[in-house]
Amino acid sequence: MSVTTLDPKSALIVVDLQKGIVSLPSVHPMDGVVKHVGALTEAFRKHGLPVVLINVAGGAPGRTEQPRGHREFPAGWTDLIPELNQQPQDHLVTKHTPGAFTNTGLEAHLRALGVTQVVIAGVATSNGVEVTARQAHELGFNVTLATDAMTDMQADAHTYSITRVFPRIGETGTTQEIINLMKKSA
Repeated sequence: MSVTTLDPKSALIVVDLQKGIVSLPSVHPMDGVVKHVGALTEAFRKHGLPVVLINVAGGAPGRTEQPRGHREFPAGWTDLIPELNQQPQDHLVTKHTPGAFTNTGLEAHLRALGVTQVVIAGVATSNGVEVTARQAHELGFNVTLATDAMTDMQADAHTYSITRVFPRIGETGTTQEIINLMKKSA
């Protein structure tokens, strides 16, 4: 099923498009993901809808079986990519866990704006994007996922999230389908 509607008060959430992450190997070319996210940020701003830009500057505490790499990030690693064209009205959230709602005040910010739906894009599909989408769904937001504006480091994880998880917590669509819905409701 494809995306059917956008609420009048929708917000775009862009997950982890930052210098340190976009330089990692990914399933889909990062240039295409960045292009689609750029089109979404432009469309949301044009329609006067909120844009939330997320970066990650740490990890959740606790033991894991899979090594998490270093805890110290090189200079510039958390900087948002310039292609996002960050604007003064954009809301910046720095997270320290995979999900953008944990201990960040993001829910309160969106509620204060009257947001009822979020459109989510970014990296990585099976981690930051999926966890943020699950949290948004659990908090009662309508969730739409821009499937051509995201990628992952693992093909099977990306496919599983898009085909198995996302349809259970929201609607999926392409960047163009989402932009077309915005034009209809304008």
